[in-house]
Amino acid sequence: MFSHFSARPGLAALARTIDHALLSPTLREAELETGCALAHREGVASVCVRPCSVSRARQLLAGSTVEVGTVIGFPQGGHHSAIKLAESAQALADGATELDMVINLGWALDAQYSRVVDEVEPILRLTRSQGAILKVILETAKLPEDIKIKLCQHIGSLAVDFVKTSTGYGDGGATLEDVRLLRLYSPASVQVKASGGIRTLDQALAFLEAGATRLGTGSTEALMISARQSQTNPG
Repeated sequence: MFSHFSARPGLAALARTIDHALLSPTLREAELETGCALAHREGVASVCVRPCSVSRARQLLAGSTVEVGTVIGFPQGGHHSAIKLAESAQALADGATELDMVINLGWALDAQYSRVVDEVEPILRLTRSQGAILKVILETAKLPEDIKIKLCQHIGSLAVDFVKTSTGYGDGGATLEDVRLLRLYSPASVQVKASGGIRTLDQALAFLEAGATRLGTGSTEALMISARQSQTNPG
């Protein structure tokens, strides 16, 4: 594990930071197939697909190193806790190995941190029992700084695998300030995923330097093309 990049990563290292997002509500089967083929070809860390696509993505990526992730309580976070848990169980049964879960934002804004923790904990326990990992989405653009800090501390106390900035469907995506804040106030064992609005190589590298170890993006192809071009023409 690395906490940040102190220098420009190589192509393979950059690819292994990417969760290739295939989450459009209108995503069609051919687009899922093309996206999984791209993920396989580039050797990214994972694809992040809609729950209905987990089984198919698992089939498409069989034999590859690419993990299959999906979203829980997405995108608003207001699902009943029992539904989030059931959704997690179904995703794991379908072959997901990474879950990106949205917290209940109303509870967070009311500083009801124990309720947030009580919802996350059984999902984390289930996820760990299946050898999978859990990323907890805070939707940072909707939260004031003091609440983001408290969430990092409370959720971090569970030793989740990642805290994540954004769904990509909120009021804004990842910012460098939020990535730095999540890194600063989360335990060292908890990694940070930046997601939402990452479309250029310069953005990707800046987020990695700020402390992110995963990048959620639908712009994987453009990022990797830019990375190859920068290696060919370093000046």
